[in-house]
Amino acid sequence: MKNYVTLSEASEILGKSKETLRRWDREGKLSAVREPMSNYRVYKKEQLRLFSDFIFDKSIKPVSNFVAVENEYSAIELFAGAGGLANGLEKAGIKCVALNEIDKWACQTLRSNRPHWNVLEGDIKSYDFSDYRNKVDVVTGGFPCQAFSYAGKKLGLADARGTLFYEFARVVQEVNPLICIGENVRGLISHQNGKTLEGMISILDEIGYNVAPVQILKAVNYKVPQKRERLILVGVRKDIKVGFEYPRPDTRIYTLQDALKKGDLFGVDVPKSAGTSYPKSKKEVLDLVPPKGYWRDLPIDIQKEFMGGSFYLTGGKTGMARRIGWDEPCLTLTCSPAQKQTERCHPDETRPFTVREYARIQTFPDEWKFAGSVAQQYKQIGNAVPVNLGRELGYAVVKFLNYYYSSVKIK
Repeated sequence: MKNYVTLSEASEILGKSKETLRRWDREGKLSAVREPMSNYRVYKKEQLRLFSDFIFDKSIKPVSNFVAVENEYSAIELFAGAGGLANGLEKAGIKCVALNEIDKWACQTLRSNRPHWNVLEGDIKSYDFSDYRNKVDVVTGGFPCQAFSYAGKKLGLADARGTLFYEFARVVQEVNPLICIGENVRGLISHQNGKTLEGMISILDEIGYNVAPVQILKAVNYKVPQKRERLILVGVRKDIKVGFEYPRPDTRIYTLQDALKKGDLFGVDVPKSAGTSYPKSKKEVLDLVPPKGYWRDLPIDIQKEFMGGSFYLTGGKTGMARRIGWDEPCLTLTCSPAQKQTERCHPDETRPFTVREYARIQTFPDEWKFAGSVAQQYKQIGNAVPVNLGRELGYAVVKFLNYYYSSVKIK
């Protein structure tokens, strides 16, 4: 099956759902074929390459979500990490007045890049934010996803005590911002069969916030050369009669070449920097993988040895032994680029991406420096919200706040 990919694999490669691919097949837009040996419906690799060229057509006019700020807007950022979201909000015109983060290296990163930011280092439970009440427009935070206890029929704030979402909601309640934004992994949608997300929405309702329809934003649609997805949870204070509109997806898809070479995203090639390497045994395997290839492009005996038990499982697993191509977006970055079976190999050299290449793929500016060891730097970058995604989301917040404050003035 070297020259063919399954429906599941095509879905991962193109970043489209299986249902979308089935619809395209019915419409004749991207037709599946019968694999000669198995007679399964599959796609020729060449088909996907040609189709991806269409998807990544640079001549398509890009979409702009830019909107100028009409007032001074402020935000508190919780679980701030290395500042990806805060950096993006700043680019959109929203000032961070306080940032909380427990990781000491991430805090050092924040302070060294923005000495004027008020970085509150340590456990969020140690901080009271009441002094900011009615003085801040936005509270944001990428809280970790944790299960709740469902003792009652309706999950309330008290039931979430002990979880980090409880702390997020507590800070929102103390600050009373016009709007709050939580972000998380896509898996939150299905966590505990959707009950965890349902509980979060119930808690925000209890403390006085209407939740906008939850959306999964694909970073690749927001000027980020990476197939990363984030769930966005937006709460608007109930006394405000202004709806929140998510940023519009861009028509242009940026690729690894856009990330690492001089072009529309960055004015110069990516700077040289430190990075990790693959163990000798893994390098010998990845040396055999072509650009845009993965484990199925290896000889069958090496496939079985490299994949182990995973070889016999269903699913594409297209992130394993994966060498990224210059003309495609990168797969989602992990916190450790050389960890087992989540390879994102450089197109030309058999090595993981360097620290600065990692940062470029997450759209951090080159002047944004990361503190700590190389491993700590990778961890901070891998955990971050892509800066450009944060900026586009920031424009949507600015649009909301502009409309709100103009309507208040009219009254």
